[in-house]
Amino acid sequence: MKQTNIFKLIHMIEQVNNANIIRFTKAFPYPLGISPILVLNELHLKGPQKQAVLAETIGYTKGAMTSIAEKLVKLELAERLYDPSDRRTIRLQITNEGEKALIKAQSIGQEVFMQLFETLNDEEIAQYLLIQEKLVQGIQDKNE
Repeated sequence: MKQTNIFKLIHMIEQVNNANIIRFTKAFPYPLGISPILVLNELHLKGPQKQAVLAETIGYTKGAMTSIAEKLVKLELAERLYDPSDRRTIRLQITNEGEKALIKAQSIGQEVFMQLFETLNDEEIAQYLLIQEKLVQGIQDKNE
């Protein structure tokens, strides 16, 4: 019974995530998915970085990161910085337009989640929060 419920829960989580991604993508004015936005956020938080470092930090392959970087540069949301002492060293940096896109993404993301949680009452939100905290703690415990 427990295994059946876990598979049902997994399926429900996937449905919620997919619906949220679709809602976000429709509202976001840039032709980007979630992955490039994660890269922009990482650049915003930590400053210019090598693509290989970004790939490792976020968990993408180097090839995927190259594709994401190319798209961000083409849309002028990021730019490549070349080291004058070593032209092989290239770092990616978020642009002002990238900062605006990131703010927009965060705003839309927050709105999508607010709409999602409108269906829950205060007690259900508190229960859900406790469950999420327990799951996060379990992940952290396994990573130690």
